[in-house]
Amino acid sequence: MNKQPDSTADSSHKKVTRKVSVAVIGAGTAGQNAFRQARKLKDDVIIINDGFWTTTCIAVGCMPSKLLIAAADRAHEANHSGEFGVHASARIDGKQVMARVRAERDHFASYVEEQVESWPAETKIAGRAYINEQGLIEVNNELIEADKIIVATGSSTFIPEGWADKLGDTMLTSDTVFELADLPKSLAVVGAGAIGLELAQAFKRLSVDVTLFNRVKRVASLKDDDINNKAIDCLNRELTMHLGSNITEVGTQADAGDKGSVAFIDYEDSAGQTQQWQGEYVLVATGRRNNIDALGVENLGVELDDKNRPKQLDKKTGKIGDLEVYIVGDANANLPLLHVASDEGFSAGSLVCDNKTDAYIRPPATPFSIVFCAPQIVNVGMSLPEIQADSELEHVIGKVSFDNQGRSRVMGVNCGLLHIYGCKKTDRILGASMVGPDAEYIGHILAMAITNDLSIKDMLDTPFYHPTILEGLRTALRDVQRMMKIPYQSHDTQEGNF
Repeated sequence: MNKQPDSTADSSHKKVTRKVSVAVIGAGTAGQNAFRQARKLKDDVIIINDGFWTTTCIAVGCMPSKLLIAAADRAHEANHSGEFGVHASARIDGKQVMARVRAERDHFASYVEEQVESWPAETKIAGRAYINEQGLIEVNNELIEADKIIVATGSSTFIPEGWADKLGDTMLTSDTVFELADLPKSLAVVGAGAIGLELAQAFKRLSVDVTLFNRVKRVASLKDDDINNKAIDCLNRELTMHLGSNITEVGTQADAGDKGSVAFIDYEDSAGQTQQWQGEYVLVATGRRNNIDALGVENLGVELDDKNRPKQLDKKTGKIGDLEVYIVGDANANLPLLHVASDEGFSAGSLVCDNKTDAYIRPPATPFSIVFCAPQIVNVGMSLPEIQADSELEHVIGKVSFDNQGRSRVMGVNCGLLHIYGCKKTDRILGASMVGPDAEYIGHILAMAITNDLSIKDMLDTPFYHPTILEGLRTALRDVQRMMKIPYQSHDTQEGNF
């Protein structure tokens, strides 16, 4: 959906071939949810899609990456059980690993494909849509007039200019890496966001020689410096990371062993020294960009900012100002997460066909993100910089280290740190940031507490079973409670309750 159709012929003389109440453009998570909701009340709803009719999550995102991580975790446990007196060595069949990733991915995709196949044929149009100057949708040989338009065109991998040509077949992205027939021998991963971290560690645990590059000395976009530093400390024990490096050139060159060409990366390390990496593949994980700039939404009156984000966006519904246009999911570049896309699609699909006073609109979810590396990284609620920027929020930071937390040490996963940001005036949790074991579960508990306006006392009144990793959460909550009762001090002087 990110390119205008090749045809430049004037469409003003064409006749409208179809009039509909709602047109959904894009059939990912947000688009499919919007389509299903809209069809509950309207029969003349269509969905237009260019490409696969599943979702980014299933095809190239969440599911194949977690399948790769599952294999990597099995190998890691086998190869690193010596401290328990269990000595083993994993034999990794790369072809079988990648075949299972694709097979299970296709299994998940089949359920979505079956659902799409069940939709009436006249409601589905396979093709690339463009909104012309008359506000009509051009797709294939049709000219469609829609009362309301929901744009859910998703996102695409971002590739620095020129890299695709320079790296050729040695370049991978999260859209192509799962198509490898076998595990590579060596791999550079550029980008230490969620995708880069997860894939770098997974391939490393599967015995691939991995080097991770990132422009800044930060991982997973962490905004709490203490949590970021701890995450780097934990991940450095496995991964070779060049953080704060500046890549100056990429390309391919002849291999010294006459085995064809190899990829290379020229870079300046954090000390300013010129270095070069060579290997089989370069996985570019420098983020994703929304597919909206060439769709023609400006012809509907939609204004985009310098980052292609729609202005006047209602974050609950995706509605753009007073226009009958809704931009949802990754297409609006608000929070490019599946559960957010799902909620936005549901709300938009409900609103476009219902009385505005009766339609159920999902409230914006508590901000919540998980990176499935080991240890996991979680952010919930407000970030520390957001809290610090609000002069009216007098906050404290409750801490717990997982380095010596009981169950974590028993399991041999004792590396981590949790910060909970508490509000002194309300006794409520403002947000939290964590790197550590079971972070996905601790994150869910904290998100539920924020969503349901639970106090620190409410949280501490619930049971924490012994011995569990979740007891670390209680330690951090107690630390918040302790600081609530004393004169406020800079969080830098506080010690965690270990």
